[in-house]
Amino acid sequence: QVQLVESGGGLVQAGDSLRLSCAASGRTFSTFAMGWFRQAPGKEREFVAEINWIGSQISYADSVKGRFTISKDNAKSTFYLQMNKLMSEDTAVYYCASRSGSVWDYWGQGTQVTVSS
Repeated sequence: QVQLVESGGGLVQAGDSLRLSCAASGRTFSTFAMGWFRQAPGKEREFVAEINWIGSQISYADSVKGRFTISKDNAKSTFYLQMNKLMSEDTAVYYCASRSGSVWDYWGQGTQVTVSS
């Protein structure tokens, strides 16, 4: 089992920045990759960004490329999502997740990000 706990959400204005954190605990040694997803009201959950355990592979959704940066600190078993130039369309509940194979096995409880225009 892997436990994931997000933090760092909040209410900001358009153009502001915010950093989300996700602290992992448990059997993290089996983790292959970690990622961020988001779900806006009335919409399906969507992929935001992903990073593999050694940090050699990173990918982003087109909607956040150039604005968001995913990173990790293995020593702290924590990974981050730095969000810059936030827009109202970024308003959503953000979830962190981890996977040991092709399926996202574990999920955090979610943190709300609200961007006012």
